[in-house]
Amino acid sequence: MTEEIAQLLKALRLRRIAEILDDELKRAEKNDASYQDFLARVLRAQWHRTQETSLEWRIERARLPDQWTLESFPWKKQPGVSQKQIRGFADLDFIAKGENIVFVGPTGVGKTGLASALLLKALQNGHRGIFVRAQDLFDEMYASLADRSSRKLIDRLARVDVLVIDEMGYLNLKPEQTNIFFKLMEERYRRRSTIITTNLAYEEWHNFLGNKALVEALLSRLRHQCQTVRIDGPSLRDPTG
Repeated sequence: MTEEIAQLLKALRLRRIAEILDDELKRAEKNDASYQDFLARVLRAQWHRTQETSLEWRIERARLPDQWTLESFPWKKQPGVSQKQIRGFADLDFIAKGENIVFVGPTGVGKTGLASALLLKALQNGHRGIFVRAQDLFDEMYASLADRSSRKLIDRLARVDVLVIDEMGYLNLKPEQTNIFFKLMEERYRRRSTIITTNLAYEEWHNFLGNKALVEALLSRLRHQCQTVRIDGPSLRDPTG
C-alpha cells in the first residue's frame, strides 16, 4: 500500500480497509481474483466494521443496564412468561406500528430483562433507543424545570424509536413532573414505541401520578395500541428457584 493510498483511506475514515488492504492485495494476486471480487471483499469488510461500530454507539447511547438477550433469558425458570409471545415481539413489528408494551408483575420476575432484551434487539436492527429508570426520568424532568429545558428533554426522548421506562411504581411526584410526562407520551403516541415495566396495575397509576383526569388521558393513549404482558411467575432472584 502506497503512502498516498494510506492517507486517502485515513481521510475517508476507511480504517478497516487500511488494516486489511495489504493482505487482500496478496490474496487477490495469489488467487488471480478479478478487480470486482477484490473490491467486493474489502468493501464488505469495511461495511461489517461500520455496522459493528454503529451498533456499539447505539448501545452506549441507549444506556442499557445489562445486555440481556432473548437467548440468555432463563425461560425455564420463569413459567409465568409466554416465550412464544415475547419472541413474537422480536420481529419488531410493534416498532413499525408505534405500539407500546407494558410488563406488569412483582419485583424480580424478569420484567427489566425482557424489556432490555427487546431494546437490544431493536438496536441490533438499526433502531435508536434509550433505557431509563422511572425515578431517574422524573428526576431529570424536575431538574429541567429549573433551567427551562423541559422542551429540549421532551424533544430528545420523543424522537427515539424505542423508549424503555423501567420500574414505574410509587414515586413521590410533583404535578409539574406528571405534566411533562404526559406531554412526552402524547408526542410519542402512535409515532414511537414505549416499553414500560411496572409492579402496579393500571388502576393504581393515579395514586402516584396524581391528577386523575390527566392519568385517564395518559392511559387511554398508552393502552390504545399496547400489548400488556402480566408476569405472575416466581422471582428469578430467589436462589432456591
